[in-house]
Amino acid sequence: MTTRSVGLLFGGCSGEHEISIASARAIAQAFSLDSNQAAYTLLPFYIQKNGQWCDGASAQQVLASGQPLASEATDTPSERWHLPPTVAEVDVWFPILHGPNGEDGAVQGLLKLMQTPFVGSGILGSAIGMDKLAMKMVFAQVGLPQVNYMGITRAQVWSNPCVHPKLCDEIEATLAYPCFVKPANLGSSVGISKVRDRTQLEAALDSAASYDRRLIVEAGVVAREVECAVLGNDAPQASIVGEITYQSDFYDYETKYTEGKADLIIPAHLPASITTQIQTMATQAFTAIDAAGLARVDFFYVEATGDVFINEINTMPGFTATSMYPQLWAASGIPFPVLVDRLVQLAFERHA
Repeated sequence: MTTRSVGLLFGGCSGEHEISIASARAIAQAFSLDSNQAAYTLLPFYIQKNGQWCDGASAQQVLASGQPLASEATDTPSERWHLPPTVAEVDVWFPILHGPNGEDGAVQGLLKLMQTPFVGSGILGSAIGMDKLAMKMVFAQVGLPQVNYMGITRAQVWSNPCVHPKLCDEIEATLAYPCFVKPANLGSSVGISKVRDRTQLEAALDSAASYDRRLIVEAGVVAREVECAVLGNDAPQASIVGEITYQSDFYDYETKYTEGKADLIIPAHLPASITTQIQTMATQAFTAIDAAGLARVDFFYVEATGDVFINEINTMPGFTATSMYPQLWAASGIPFPVLVDRLVQLAFERHA
């Protein structure tokens, strides 16, 4: 039986480096189980925080330990982005990179230039899925309901003292409190603040502007946070719906990645009509941004009114055995090893 070589690409130049390693460890384990071991040869490629690619024993060491390698100081671009010769042996890539430079279309462009199939969305879907402002514009175009929001630039935030107060006045008049301030192009709740007054708003805008030149401010809403996983290419399928509950003020970075801070309820206890609505909206969002392979779509369900608002789509969600995306599919009848195989097959399909 001929095996296919899967290039597992992980690590990367983003604040979600360690999360990527955790996802890669789970995926590597899945490829060692069941029929996957006979069908695939796994070739790990680890991107250090400074951008240097490692393969072989170095990449295996990170998978085994779960700890990043210490990056060697280098200012030479040719060393930073030199691709190991074993790249040529890869039949299909599985880029489990989270955050900027990993799921924003940058690496997807590189893999496309290699003319090799890869798991997940292409340049367009990845870029739109990463940029919250572009994402919301696309969602609005296809009629997906969203909470009220405003797009803001760093130039507006860091403008002269006469302009900045007017910007805050406009936010207060348009959205009121509480509201959320977010960088447009960072994932995993990095740089996000919940604000309740002018002082907090000014500090949150300054903080978010330090991360990105494009910002978004969203109206707060009292709602349940539910998520749906999508799998497929041109005919995507939606999983059952799950819910996230937590005790913290909002689903921030610490809550998301600290064990015991949040609970996943699968399936979510929702009316059947709401579950169907969420599943339909999830596949609509997936198609709207031209996503491929996989995505997790997040929603707000306002129980008091029955309204469902789409929050965002994540084209490369966390992929550990305890992450919401694989758990939703496991509960929908597709266990983890079968899921990674399905994603590889979808990569070949999309490439063809």
